[in-house]
Amino acid sequence: MFSSLIPPRQVKIGDAASFVGITPRAIRHYHAIGLLPEPERGSDDRRRYGYEEMIQLLWIRKMADAGIALDDIRDAFADPAPVDTTSDAGPADMASADTAPAGTAPAHADGADPAAGQATAGADSDRAVTGILERLERTLIAQEAELQRQRAAVQHMRSRGSRMGLLSDFVAGRLENLPEGSLRQADLDNLLVIERIFGPLGAAVNASRYIALATHPSLREESDRVDAAEEALDDTVAADDPRVAAAAAQRHAFEEALNRSIEDSGLAEEESAVVDSWDALHPLPADEGEGGVGPDAGTGKMSLSAGDAIRKMPYDWSPARLRCMELTLEMSAPELPAS
Repeated sequence: MFSSLIPPRQVKIGDAASFVGITPRAIRHYHAIGLLPEPERGSDDRRRYGYEEMIQLLWIRKMADAGIALDDIRDAFADPAPVDTTSDAGPADMASADTAPAGTAPAHADGADPAAGQATAGADSDRAVTGILERLERTLIAQEAELQRQRAAVQHMRSRGSRMGLLSDFVAGRLENLPEGSLRQADLDNLLVIERIFGPLGAAVNASRYIALATHPSLREESDRVDAAEEALDDTVAADDPRVAAAAAQRHAFEEALNRSIEDSGLAEEESAVVDSWDALHPLPADEGEGGVGPDAGTGKMSLSAGDAIRKMPYDWSPARLRCMELTLEMSAPELPAS
């Protein structure tokens, strides 16, 4: 396996913030208010963030982007029950903070009227008042657009339920008709990470995997057995231990069975339709190469490249587990023709 594509087991706060799309200061604030437990520090006295912390940070960002107040997010994480997206308290709190300048509009207007009404006011004063009002209107338009975005996000969460509504439409749309309870939280966590690394289209295509698992109990059971075999390959197991090769063979057989199920059930054809729909909605500009990094789906800002994101997302995998992955890839690679 290429060393540049091996994910770290833990990352520092800067890399964690970069992957999630927030700032280190925001993460420190989450620690301060009890939203995110502070992780253990390394030998250099710096915080180290692992897979679980990164998953929680990604959900925090998704919920905050939807306009949910941090206090409400903290309460949701503290409650073992599913996230209650029917409450309007969070968005209302955020909306009240975001629209504070709107409340100052009368003060601006009242402050401007006496000057505008004076007979001695000149053209310069009129232009000043006009400029103030234009800036105020632009501010209000921006605030109105943000509130509409937040309201749409909250309605989306309420209609699709809990955290699935925080995924992009392209992903959630493929999952919404599955039997109730057939998707696991770990499935949504994985799709959240995939969406962050490869974008909504990559996650929507990968959703076929979780649709197959959700609709084929025997596949789900085998997936659990394979996962357990791989998780047993911890730091106490040597990379050349026979259990490593056995787990790799088990993973390879499972992936072949899963791919057959995806093909036989028509999910592969759905993937093609999803790609076609995405291409129609997001035509590639003529001057943009295939390797360009597109904007982040949640913020519109430029996102990390897939390679950079992989290097910043931690997974606590032992050398034995990494060797298992290498062996699985070797089994899956097509055989080279004899020279």
